[in-house]
Amino acid sequence: MDDRKAPWYYLLLLILAGESVFILPFVLARVFRPTVLQVFELDNLQLGLCFSVYGIVALVSYLFGGPIADKYPPRKLIAVALWMTALGGLLYATFPSYSVLKLLYGYWGFTTIFLFWAPMIKATRVWGGTTSQGKAFGFLDGGRGLVGALFGALGVLIFSLFITGEVSEVNISESRAAFRQVILVCSGIVVIVGLLVWIFMKLDTTVEETIVLKKIELAQVSAVLRLPSVWLLMVIILCAYVGYKITDVFSLYAQDVMLYDQVQSAQVGTFLLFVRPVIGVIIGVLADRTQTTYWLLISFVVAFFGAILFASGLVTASVSGLFFLSILIVAAGVYAARSLYFAVMQRGRIPLVLTGTAVGMISLIGYTPDIFAGPAMGYLLDNSPGLEGHRDVFLMMALFYLIGGIAAWYYFRLYRTTKEEAVKEK
Repeated sequence: MDDRKAPWYYLLLLILAGESVFILPFVLARVFRPTVLQVFELDNLQLGLCFSVYGIVALVSYLFGGPIADKYPPRKLIAVALWMTALGGLLYATFPSYSVLKLLYGYWGFTTIFLFWAPMIKATRVWGGTTSQGKAFGFLDGGRGLVGALFGALGVLIFSLFITGEVSEVNISESRAAFRQVILVCSGIVVIVGLLVWIFMKLDTTVEETIVLKKIELAQVSAVLRLPSVWLLMVIILCAYVGYKITDVFSLYAQDVMLYDQVQSAQVGTFLLFVRPVIGVIIGVLADRTQTTYWLLISFVVAFFGAILFASGLVTASVSGLFFLSILIVAAGVYAARSLYFAVMQRGRIPLVLTGTAVGMISLIGYTPDIFAGPAMGYLLDNSPGLEGHRDVFLMMALFYLIGGIAAWYYFRLYRTTKEEAVKEK
């Protein structure tokens, strides 16, 4: 791997782009989940099925988009993906029917993955070089969390400014008018980020030549599939991503169990987003100073115990302090795992030049929660309203993190740093 890093602003642009592209399909629904259900007249299962349509299209996009990332420079692919995603925001702001909304999520599954996902991961590996993979991916995910939090805070501010009466008494027409402004402002910002990427996110020509393949051959794909790290990462990311998807329900938990209103529940979702950058930076620095594989394992253990705490039913309206403490525990584990699961690619001996192909293969399995997690959560929440449904959701999370923890432990044992390697790295 080339030790010449891209400049800092290159990583900053990656961070901006990395979260901006997911604002419309995911972040707004995470922060404003009760509002989204109201203004689009959906139940939890229907919203989950929208995410499933996204996931099905994304699954195909991962597979075919990965090799494209190994053939073309990241800058152009990422910028076009941002502009196409923002275009979908114009339709989103019209509050289309459920059928059209599912088609829109399918469109976003293409725009946010086919031209975007693998190029972003590959560009981050390039920035990290041989010694800073933990920092690269920790700063990427932490920075994305900060960008998402700022988008969330901006959205809550805009939404509250356009609500004229009492929040608890707002009707669907007023909610739509306010949320439309949130969507349009976010779409405009995504377009601007695309322009910044197109103009400024350039690599040195010699570096760019070393990370781009003129032709993708079947033998290269076969070589990637023979790596044990690729198969383990499929399981690790699948389990970790289930937990990340489940963080979507915290704002709904605040409303259903903690009895918060729409703005207060959105503030809980935004609070969670501000936790993510802190975790990303801390875990990135720790991982580079010791072993990324070790901290990946620890993150699964922490998230597992946080999920058990929610599944126990102890977190109720009478214990607000425990609610926020439990959120912090779950968030620490979930966001740490999310920051590190691609950071261990170098330790798993996955060649940089084949990063896009490897990411495509890994993501094909790893991100299947985009298909099943939403409907599963929706079914559990709608089938057992209130605390009981939320307990079932976190029990599901605990099960996945137990399985993911076992895979992370095996990855750690298989690719642990030897004494000779540790001396060489110092």
